[in-house]
Amino acid sequence: MSVFPKSYADRVARLRVTTGFILVAAFAWFSHPDFRSLAWGVPLSVLGLLLRGWAAGHLEKNLRLAVGGPYAHVRNPLYLGTLLVAAGLVVASRRWPLAVLFAAVFALIYLPAIELEEQHLANLFPDFASYARRVPALWPAWRGSSGERFQWRLYVHNREYQALAGFLAGVALLIAKVMVLPAR
Repeated sequence: MSVFPKSYADRVARLRVTTGFILVAAFAWFSHPDFRSLAWGVPLSVLGLLLRGWAAGHLEKNLRLAVGGPYAHVRNPLYLGTLLVAAGLVVASRRWPLAVLFAAVFALIYLPAIELEEQHLANLFPDFASYARRVPALWPAWRGSSGERFQWRLYVHNREYQALAGFLAGVALLIAKVMVLPAR
């Protein structure tokens, strides 16, 4: 039984997209990176992007419960990857108000989205409850490998290349700002 009504789930889904655009605009407007902040922030974001890509290569949405690859260690590697990408971009931006904004959006939009998705998975896959008891939601527990292999076709099917393109655009914007804006 869902804690949230379907109308709330629909609103959260729409808000995720809308808030994403607002976050991009705030990031573009307020960030003031320098080479040092890029050197710290970009590698953190790359780790998040790699985690997202690894997860996408193991995910067949609504067809089977993903338990291999990063899903053997954490139930929500796509969200954890998104959090790492955002944290890296905030570090690179050198603006703590962006950290507050990103944290608020994660708490108010993404955490409810995670819960709604997990309710959906519990309804779809009878073995989800057992999986959820073994594997933590957002903090990885490093266990042995599941033996499942990464599949590029799933990476492409899940359109994870869009996250890569968005990340590259964000880094390009930060580099352009470093080159154009005076140091503060």
